[in-house]
Amino acid sequence: MTDVAQVGRLVEEKSGFVRSLLGEFDKVIVGQRYMLERMLVALLANGHILLEGVPGLAKTTAVTVLARAIRARFQRIQFTPDLLPADLTGTQIYRPSDGEFVTRKGPIFANLILADEINRAPAKVQSALLEAMQEKQVTIGQETYSVPEPFLVLATQNPIEQEGTYPLPEAQLDRFMLKIKIDYPDKAQERAILDRMAETNKHFDVAPVISPEDIVAVRGVLDQIYIDDKIKDYIVDLVLATRQPEQYGLSIQPLINYGASPRASIYLALAAKAMAFLQGRGYVTPQDVKSIGMDVLRHRVIVSYEAEAEEKTSEDIIQQIFDNIEVP
Repeated sequence: MTDVAQVGRLVEEKSGFVRSLLGEFDKVIVGQRYMLERMLVALLANGHILLEGVPGLAKTTAVTVLARAIRARFQRIQFTPDLLPADLTGTQIYRPSDGEFVTRKGPIFANLILADEINRAPAKVQSALLEAMQEKQVTIGQETYSVPEPFLVLATQNPIEQEGTYPLPEAQLDRFMLKIKIDYPDKAQERAILDRMAETNKHFDVAPVISPEDIVAVRGVLDQIYIDDKIKDYIVDLVLATRQPEQYGLSIQPLINYGASPRASIYLALAAKAMAFLQGRGYVTPQDVKSIGMDVLRHRVIVSYEAEAEEKTSEDIIQQIFDNIEVP
């Protein structure tokens, strides 16, 4: 039996770095708290993020700040149509002096990867990245190499340009724990950005707050966070309602081609635990599930042509499910 009070004290003690980390973000980034929190959720819960947003919304800056604040190695990879899998994973180079092949590791061997415009690269390159995300290893020649821990991939998609792109198949989208959408800042935030950034040689000192080893250790605390059986049932009900909505009194079956996979249930539980950790709690509440649920489910519910004709998105359908499933 989990001692919730004891876990609560442990979480309170270990989650102190979160405030410091967000403080480092605030030195550089105006707003975007939603994106920053989700980045921490994925990092703590050992998942990856697909980020959809127009250019110029501080995506690269956010990952750079995170890497500096956790003393991690960061690589930004620009995905282009002529990119090859070896450009990502590395390759073997022949050394004439001794007739041996030497492995040169690619940029994927970093803690934080920003895969910029992932849908601009062909399927071979996408699958090389997705293998590393799923298996946490890369094969070069005959040898298999583990990627460093923690390992977080933040892949971006530009929603406004679709020419010359290779959309990610649904099975590959499912590998991402979260899909988040970010929008333009409001007027006050835009003005604050202008005041802070409108200099030709701007430099920010980001202090290291925590190490990669500490992040891995914190994941052990995350596993101890208590999640009640009723909340587990609630998570399963939410996911099943995307597959068999009629069983929950919802008449939205014609709008759904495919519902969420069992991976959705796992990721929803892990992400809810990470949300509880960020709040300094040793137990999960239904609100943790609801606040992260849309990000876990939006790319896993595939809508039908009928839904498209009615201009219904996966978000509309998921919101309907959240509104109708009884909260424990």
